[in-house]
Amino acid sequence: MKTKKIPMRKCVACGQNKPKGEMLRIVKNKEEGIVIDTTGKKNGRGAYICKDLECLEKAKKNKKISHALNTELSEEIYKEISSYVME
Repeated sequence: MKTKKIPMRKCVACGQNKPKGEMLRIVKNKEEGIVIDTTGKKNGRGAYICKDLECLEKAKKNKKISHALNTELSEEIYKEISSYVME
């Protein structure tokens, strides 16, 4: 019996490869703008980040998420992401 392949994703802040389920996906699309994708299946350009405050701070400081999504992120979006990470 074949073993199921686990999809791996790279964190935009620290560069570590981790399983897709352990990462937080932030999506930019035309309909909703920038949102947190809990399902991992929303359409649009996505960026993955570890569920860790250190990675979030590093990404915010170096504007890694903004660069990955080709847009500027507001402070409100960073607060929303940080509240989700702290859960």
